[in-house]
Amino acid sequence: MGPTRIWTAVAAVAVAACAPTIKVQAPDKPIEINLNVNIRQEVIVKLEREVLETLRQNPSIF
Repeated sequence: MGPTRIWTAVAAVAVAACAPTIKVQAPDKPIEINLNVNIRQEVIVKLEREVLETLRQNPSIF
């Protein structure tokens, strides 16, 4: 075995030792997605439409 082969083997071992490892693991807690803002906006729009319709039907309320 010549010195070139020895250095090639050493370089291969060094590169293999530096290879990154990837670990895939499920989270301990469930993922929580907060959608309160969208739901609140939808409720406000629906209530506003209902109020406008009530005012149109009964203009003497106020």
